[in-house]
Amino acid sequence: MTIKISTAARNAAADAIVDLVDGGASFGKIRVYDGTQPAGPGTAVSTQTLLAEFTLPDPAYGAASTGVTALDATPVITATGVGAGTATWFRALDSNNVAVFDGSAGTSGTDMIMNTATVSVGLALEISAGELTMGAG
Repeated sequence: MTIKISTAARNAAADAIVDLVDGGASFGKIRVYDGTQPAGPGTAVSTQTLLAEFTLPDPAYGAASTGVTALDATPVITATGVGAGTATWFRALDSNNVAVFDGSAGTSGTDMIMNTATVSVGLALEISAGELTMGAG
């Protein structure tokens, strides 16, 4: 059997997840990596290179609608490259560095949109959009 959830439940679940990013005494963050995305946020980063760390606004995401909550990227969120490689995934963390969720990163068709996926040390980077989607089941 497959469980199906209502739009109200999808919205509540998405809002609860992104609210965890705002947890702690300071701002949440997004860390961008190269390589293969781990099984989930409970899996440690091992061979992947940290390419950048973005500090998020608080709140980081808006209220969910139809199970989708969008990253507040107005103004554009900026960081500077700390490693070199191709951005393929990101990890969202609260201000205490507790991992909340992972997603895909790139310049289009990904969970988080950046100005470039080719990162080098010192390069100016931007996140222009991002979202978390809670499926209906």
